[in-house]
Amino acid sequence: MRRPSARHSAFAFTRPGRSTLTRQVLWFVVIGVASTVAQALLYWVLRHWSPPILANLASLLVVTVLNTEANRRLTFRGSAVRALPAHLAAGGLFVLAYLVTSGALLLFRHYRPTSSPAAETLVLAPSFALVTVVRFTVLRMVVFRRRHR
Repeated sequence: MRRPSARHSAFAFTRPGRSTLTRQVLWFVVIGVASTVAQALLYWVLRHWSPPILANLASLLVVTVLNTEANRRLTFRGSAVRALPAHLAAGGLFVLAYLVTSGALLLFRHYRPTSSPAAETLVLAPSFALVTVVRFTVLRMVVFRRRHR
């Protein structure tokens, strides 16, 4: 039986018998929760100085880059995909995320035009979560898929 190196075991949530998918899901949840909180806070701060759509764009752009890199290094570690190709491939997911979150935001603002940035942030959180599930699936199946030799 091969023992994991200290470098890998320090970052792993795995125990003997746990599958790669389980480890990936655990890391993705941790990174996703942190990203959702960061994005919500960044949106809320930016929203005080900019229109909703621009605050959403800026917060989503910053957090998506950080999220993709964290997932590349932790969730899908061991993948042969380098940073630049991973971020370029995640660009399509960024467009989808922006459309979904902006759509939710615009719909909410249509029915509640005088809503506060805090209320907008609360509406965006579920749409961030929905996008996260789609993001995990696409990243795992397309961007970081394991190639059999």
